[in-house]
Amino acid sequence: MRENITASGHENVLSTHPTTIEITTEPELTTQGNCIIGVRASKGCAGLPGELKKKLKSDTKFTITLKVGDIEDKVTGYGSPDLLLTHEHDIVLRKSDYIDKRTLMIRADKASIDLKQELVKKLKNPTQKLNFTITIS
Repeated sequence: MRENITASGHENVLSTHPTTIEITTEPELTTQGNCIIGVRASKGCAGLPGELKKKLKSDTKFTITLKVGDIEDKVTGYGSPDLLLTHEHDIVLRKSDYIDKRTLMIRADKASIDLKQELVKKLKNPTQKLNFTITIS
């Protein structure tokens, strides 16, 4: 099962947060949002298809592929029966087990600070497009 979400880069992308990665449908980003790597996302958690949400609400391991141009990075983590997946604007990947309505993944193997610097550099450009692909085997 696979779902692709698109987002745009932003000049204020810092990608320095030690425990989370986030994309948002919101168009703007301040430097306080240091976990946000993409704005103007095509959907938040609430917009995910029902069948995908059902799969994510198991303890299944899955992968997020982040791709900008020819640069790619992967984040692996887990779903949970406790996921809410109801936030209209945000999608968050977390290294911890913390869950709120924005959480898509827990126990992630990377946070925004761990992403490839080439990818982050590209995401500082508002004209760059981020492909955020959820893959569940």
